[in-house]
Amino acid sequence: MLSSDVIAYLEKQLLEKICKVTPLAGGDINEVYALETSTQKFVVKTNSASRFPAMFEAETKGLTFLRDSNTFTVLKVIFVGEYNDTAVLILSYMHQNVACKDFWQIFGRSLARLHQYTDPQFGFENDNYIGSLPQYNARCGTSLLFYRTQRLQPQFDLALQHGFIFKHLDTFYKTLEDIIPEESSSLIHGDLWNGNYIIDTTGNPCLIDPAIAFASREMDIAMMHLFGGFKNEVFDAYQEAFPLVEGWKTRLSLWQLYYILVHLNLFGSSYYNRAQKIIEMYL
Repeated sequence: MLSSDVIAYLEKQLLEKICKVTPLAGGDINEVYALETSTQKFVVKTNSASRFPAMFEAETKGLTFLRDSNTFTVLKVIFVGEYNDTAVLILSYMHQNVACKDFWQIFGRSLARLHQYTDPQFGFENDNYIGSLPQYNARCGTSLLFYRTQRLQPQFDLALQHGFIFKHLDTFYKTLEDIIPEESSSLIHGDLWNGNYIIDTTGNPCLIDPAIAFASREMDIAMMHLFGGFKNEVFDAYQEAFPLVEGWKTRLSLWQLYYILVHLNLFGSSYYNRAQKIIEMYL
C-alpha cells in the first residue's frame, strides 16, 4: 500500500485531500491505485525510481504523442514526479464501459489513422521501456536498420548475457534485407497486446501503457496476432483504411521475434525454442 508520506506528497500535487486509496491490477513492474478525493478520481502508478529511471517520463511522452494524434482515447497525464525513491505517475481515471456495437471496426480505423502519422526517420526522440526492459530508439534511416540495431540486437545481446546462444544470426540478418519492405515509418503503440487497451465511457477503445516509436506499422499488427484477443473485424477495417504491404502475413513471425525475445529475457527459457524457430523460418 501507499505510505502516508507518499499519500501526503500526492495530495500536495493534486491540491486535494485523498479520501480513499484502492489497489488496482498493475502487473509486475508498477503498483497501481485508484485515488478518490471529495470531487474527483485518479489513477496513480508507482515504482522504484532507481530501478526504472525515467520510466514514467517516457510513458508520459508516449501517452502525449498518442493523445495528440487524435486517433484513440488516451488517459490524461496529471502529474509525473518522484518522492525519495518512489516514482509516481498520476493519470485521469477512466470509468470503463461495455464495447460499442462497432468497437472492432472503430479500433481498426483508429489504428490505421495512428499509423499514418509518420516521421522522416525511424526511432524516437528518447529511449523508453518495453515491460521492464530498456527499449532503444536511436534514429535510423530505414526500417531494416532500426529493427536490426534498435530492436533485435539489444535483445540478442541481453539473451547472450543470460546464457542463450542463437544459431545462424549472420545469415538471418542478411536475409532481412530482402524481407523487410521499404515503407515510411509509422507512429506505433509498440506493445499492442490485448491487455493494453481498455474500453472508455462511450464504449470506444482507449490505449494504455505505450512503448511508442516511429517504426514499421507491421510491428503493432504482429503483436496483436501474437497472443490473440483481437477479432478479425479489426484487421479487416484496418486493411480497408490503410492496406498493408503485400505479403504482410508472411512477415508476422519476423516482427513477433522481437516480442518473443523480450519475453525470453524477462521470463526465461520457455521462449528460447520459439525464437530460434522463427530465425530458421527466415534463413
